[in-house]
Amino acid sequence: MNELRLANYQALWLLWLVPVLAGLYAWSFYRKRQVLRQFATHEMLRRINVNVSVKRQIAKAALMLTAVLVLIIALTQPGWNPRPEKIQRKGRDIVVILDVSKSMLAEDLYPNRLERAKLEISELLDVLEGDRVGIIAFAGSSVLKCPLTGDYGFIRLALSEIDTNSVSKGGTMIGDAIRMATEDVFDKKERDFKDIILITDGEDHGSFPDKAAEKAAQEGIRIFAIGLGDENEGKRIPITGANGQKTFLKYNGREIWSKLDADALRKIVFATPGGKYINWGTGAFSLQKFYLDVIAASGRKELESTTALRYDEKFQIFIALAIGLLVIEAWISERKKL
Repeated sequence: MNELRLANYQALWLLWLVPVLAGLYAWSFYRKRQVLRQFATHEMLRRINVNVSVKRQIAKAALMLTAVLVLIIALTQPGWNPRPEKIQRKGRDIVVILDVSKSMLAEDLYPNRLERAKLEISELLDVLEGDRVGIIAFAGSSVLKCPLTGDYGFIRLALSEIDTNSVSKGGTMIGDAIRMATEDVFDKKERDFKDIILITDGEDHGSFPDKAAEKAAQEGIRIFAIGLGDENEGKRIPITGANGQKTFLKYNGREIWSKLDADALRKIVFATPGGKYINWGTGAFSLQKFYLDVIAASGRKELESTTALRYDEKFQIFIALAIGLLVIEAWISERKKL
């Protein structure tokens, strides 16, 4: 047997069960003997227990303890005979551009547009296999919150820290965010397998997002725009005052009602061949399903290859041994053979 590896070494903490069970067995043997002595003299006790074998009782306890020990070893997922194996990773480069302007606090999606979008992005990560993901947060300016990476744990951490304070400048400049993704995030040497997922309510303050989309298309980037919010009446934007009281955002003394600008988003995606607009609105939407049906079905590139050691897992041997010990323990009788 070559190098041994325990894939789940945390299971070794369960070894404390073995001495605890051994102590319980010893205490039960002791208590049983003490109770019997309270009801019979030593001679009578010998006659009562004439058919009971203490050695067999100890053997059964030892078999049970050994079975527990072997099961714990099985839980560590032991493996040996390592051999190198080349792993080829395939995927796409996806940049999520997330609107964090104040309008994303509107509550026409529960609990609000921004938090619902973050939840969908987090669930999207559950189905990714090899894709690299980056995140840009934008409002009046754009901030790269996570560069392209396949480390989904890091992406989740970056996502969890995003809120309406992630960008200091107010407003909504969709075009600037698309330009940042095109020029600063994606690899300019690669023309295929590049996608932008734009999640916003579509309001823009003169950043010419359709022109930015045309430039992205020249670099081989597809844009999928997902529109959040009510398209007709809109929704007020809640804010919390210094005294903790909930009010609504105002401009020149009038409450602001944020609407989904679907037409602006359609212009963006039409500028990129293969782009698509998805009207999330205020209903149900699954970013997971959209990714699997549209993005993942578009093909993947070979990102990188690594060599890893693969071990022959042998936990089955220990499970079979434990079962065998338990069967033997049940088969052995505590009575002496006459």
